[in-house]
Amino acid sequence: MLDYKITEEEFRSFQNFIYDHAGIKLSDQKTLLVNSRLASRLRHYSLDSFSQYFDLVMESPPQGERQVVTDLLTTNETYFFREPKHFAHLEKEVLPKWRGGRPFRVWSAASSTGEEAYSIAMLLDDMLGSMPWEIVGSDISSRVLKKAQQGLYQQTRIDGIPREYMSRYCLKGTGDYAGSLLIDKKLRQNVTFTTYNLKKPERKMGPFHIIFLRNVLIYFDAETTKQIINNLVRELHNDGLLFIGHSESIKGVHRDLEAVIPTVYRKTPGGKRK
Repeated sequence: MLDYKITEEEFRSFQNFIYDHAGIKLSDQKTLLVNSRLASRLRHYSLDSFSQYFDLVMESPPQGERQVVTDLLTTNETYFFREPKHFAHLEKEVLPKWRGGRPFRVWSAASSTGEEAYSIAMLLDDMLGSMPWEIVGSDISSRVLKKAQQGLYQQTRIDGIPREYMSRYCLKGTGDYAGSLLIDKKLRQNVTFTTYNLKKPERKMGPFHIIFLRNVLIYFDAETTKQIINNLVRELHNDGLLFIGHSESIKGVHRDLEAVIPTVYRKTPGGKRK
């Protein structure tokens, strides 16, 4: 078996590809990560070098190969009810004021394996009762979305779920599925997952009342962040809310966003800002 070692020039090629395609800035310290994650594709195609694989991807890629590269080079980390203050704000300040009528729509815009989307779903079902709601979860990685659609998780990953929600919305696996947990079908029916490139949106998704884009902007440079935020604001209802991660900031990025609490912004177009 060949022991592949990526050159600096080859690394730059893939570094530029993932930036141009997805807006993700791979640091120079990610050389070993790129090497290890892409080596299997060289073996798959019986290639001798990363440059040969890059040429294959760029010039006449087999169907789905660019998506494979994207899946391998993107990082997906999430867990249930991450950053609890956001869910507390929804529970105490947002959802009690909702009067129904049209469906309450939420977009988990970098949903990874689905924990965020299902966390929101539990809260909406609990708080809104019979009022209609729906959630769209999206990610650039088709690999993680397959897991999200299943709604099946290892019990070691569910520590953040409140005990009451565990009993109402989660089914413990038995037999071959022992040690796993399945999100209740009632919730899964209201959550849709789809691939979506935040940097290069190909279709309209909204309008939404809430958009979650948390712990993703840290992977983008300032120009890409501004581009993505501009795209997301267009998908929000007036007075809709955008949630970002607590380690992130979009201060001054868009004139129609005002801070509600740290990392939560309201869309206030037409001179409504205080």
